[in-house]
Amino acid sequence: MRKRVLLQLGSLLLASALLSGCISVPDSVKGSSPTPQQDLVRVLNAPQLYVGQESRFGGKVVKVVNKDGMTRLEIAAQSLDDTARPRLGTPSIGRIYADIKGFVDPIDFNNQIVTVVGPIKGTEKGTVGQASYNFVTVEVTGYQRWHLTQQIVSPNQPIDPWIWYGPPRGRHGGGYWGPPPFGYYNSGPAQVQTILTE
Repeated sequence: MRKRVLLQLGSLLLASALLSGCISVPDSVKGSSPTPQQDLVRVLNAPQLYVGQESRFGGKVVKVVNKDGMTRLEIAAQSLDDTARPRLGTPSIGRIYADIKGFVDPIDFNNQIVTVVGPIKGTEKGTVGQASYNFVTVEVTGYQRWHLTQQIVSPNQPIDPWIWYGPPRGRHGGGYWGPPPFGYYNSGPAQVQTILTE
């Protein structure tokens, strides 16, 4: 019994490690630089220093404008995680114009979550509502549209990894020290979590 429990726990840990190792930046937004610029606040403070540097930004598309031979996305940028996904629920860190060569249908991008990669072209004056705003502009060489997916997360951590099992200790005490039997877990409420998937 104890051996079986240890094997099951070991299998769970191995599966978890393998899954975490498989998470990476999608090829569509890897770019050609090992470390594309992702600090939009830094770029907004001194945009001239970053012209031509490869960047990776992402967030929610708030406007799509089709022009001849180009489509411009206005993106309310958010910080990105290690997989280049915008961090859901975090505040906007600024706005960018992301210019895509060719035509993309606004219906496919309006109010969608995206990540774009490409060189910084500079800044361009525009407006947010009635306020003037300097947008960082990016020439898009790759982009990733993300899908909002909900998953149920249940608290499956053992209450205590090593506790005493068996009758109380004493003259006739038995039992053993060891991990809790499989299935003996914290029974707190499950939660619904929204994540981004490719």
